[in-house]
Amino acid sequence: MELILKYFPDLTASQRRHFEMLGDLYKDWNAKVNLISRKDIGNLYERHVLHSLAIAKAFKFSDGSEILDVGTGGGFPGVPLAIILPEVGFHLIDGTLKKVKVVQEVVQALGLENARAQQVRVEELKNARYDFIVTRAVAEMEQLRTWTLNRFKTKQQNPMPNGLIALKGGNVIHEMKALPKGEYTETHPIKNFFKEPYFEEKYVVYLQA
Repeated sequence: MELILKYFPDLTASQRRHFEMLGDLYKDWNAKVNLISRKDIGNLYERHVLHSLAIAKAFKFSDGSEILDVGTGGGFPGVPLAIILPEVGFHLIDGTLKKVKVVQEVVQALGLENARAQQVRVEELKNARYDFIVTRAVAEMEQLRTWTLNRFKTKQQNPMPNGLIALKGGNVIHEMKALPKGEYTETHPIKNFFKEPYFEEKYVVYLQA
């Protein structure tokens, strides 16, 4: 929890309480449902919570924005982002029911009114449209682009155009080169926001819709 306060010192009392609750919630649920590697649960705040919050460091979101979290798994990046951005709506989806049920329980325990979780794949969504789609460790950028085409609102209300935001590691340049020519992208090294060695080769990648 101290790690979150290190980079987000201006949290409200409610936000601090929510972030504090995450530790016990995920420890308890992870013992029942394998959301996070058992050996990695001790690194929850650094490798899952803070990692998710890199998106909020890289970009500013207007109140009333709607964000889809594709392949949310245990609720990352959607749950930490919903805590830090209480005026933004989050729709967290995953194809695995047991994971979605845990995320629903976490959202309910925290009392997050701006987040909801659903078992559905992005290609199965019907008419829903979003300002942004966020994701972590789901697929390469070209595949994500294909899945999320036509899922964005046409109306713009944020400082940057609507688009896809992905948390990436490893050979990001290779993935970006695989995108069609002319696509507008941005790559933000997370080490510019957080100084822990874990983030040395991690990135927030943006692909304009």
